[in-house]
Amino acid sequence: MSKAPKAPTFEDALAELEKIVANMEAGQLPLEDSLAAYKRGTELLKFCQQKIQDAESQVRVLTEANQLENFPGDSGN
Repeated sequence: MSKAPKAPTFEDALAELEKIVANMEAGQLPLEDSLAAYKRGTELLKFCQQKIQDAESQVRVLTEANQLENFPGDSGN
């Protein structure tokens, strides 16, 4: 039996997303490849956004007892 693929880390997903953006900005991809890259990019973006939200939630829980303070420039969202 083979193991299930390991979930990517935030850093791996971000690196892949940056590579996709660079390839698309270069304008050398055929249309079908561009569409596939765009789809993969949106999946990676959602994954990264969720990881960031999870990390923010953990920070809030950890700092809640010490009164959460926003970082300078943070809108508090």
